[in-house]
Amino acid sequence: MVILARLGRGVRSAAMWALLIVLAIVVLYPLVWMIMNALKTNAELFTDPFALPASPLWQNFATAWRQGVGDFVLTSVSLTVLATLITELISAWAAYGLTRVSIPLNRTFTVIVLAGLMLAPTVALIPLVKMFQGMGLYDSFLGLLILYTAFRIPFTVFLMRAYMLDLPREVDEAASIDGASRAATFWRIILPMSMPIIITTIVLNVLQNWNEYLFAMVFTSGTGVQTLPVGLADLMSKNGTQYPVVFAGMVMAAAPMVILFFVCQRYFVRGLAGGVGK
Repeated sequence: MVILARLGRGVRSAAMWALLIVLAIVVLYPLVWMIMNALKTNAELFTDPFALPASPLWQNFATAWRQGVGDFVLTSVSLTVLATLITELISAWAAYGLTRVSIPLNRTFTVIVLAGLMLAPTVALIPLVKMFQGMGLYDSFLGLLILYTAFRIPFTVFLMRAYMLDLPREVDEAASIDGASRAATFWRIILPMSMPIIITTIVLNVLQNWNEYLFAMVFTSGTGVQTLPVGLADLMSKNGTQYPVVFAGMVMAAAPMVILFFVCQRYFVRGLAGGVGK
């Protein structure tokens, strides 16, 4: 019986490892395939798209960078960093106010903020375009920054509020007894205690802002404020026959997000479990 039990555990362990290996291949293979084809010539790509490059052409990355990817990366990095930073600050303050401060109509404000989760961006496109054109924000960096921030705040508040609800209120009382103001309590106590959910929302917002396509396509007209997803689509239209250059641009677009997720994965899972599972 002991031998059979050990054998059963071994079979289950082997099956689990086999499943994990298969999943890893399914997830990683598209990225590896894209990198391989970014290092080929056009002829090699069409001859055998699944073979290794005969002689890696690293200049494909330099060509893609010169053809606009550098400008697209700069715009996307600036927009992603600023939008994420503003979203995190506003959402953290809002979540703190909705969970730790007794204010009139607290539940009403909570419902109003979270109602933003129900607003689909596609539904608001036409009125937003008209409004931004009238305000002079259409086809501008500031206009995209406002859109990216406004549409990410409800979801970020939702996660932060769920996390802060379970933080012990005794720390607020202790800080108040020590003479700390609301602002000091927020910055020195609540914010550090909420770091797991903050890192989680940072990763989610960075991924969303970096890959966002709809707003960047509709609210820009190619006058220097193109983000990376829109710029890559434009690069593809200009280099329809130079697919290795297009793949090189795609690799440069995907690499930062893959690195970010692997670096922050432990904090990401911990914060997401704490914010949603509690």
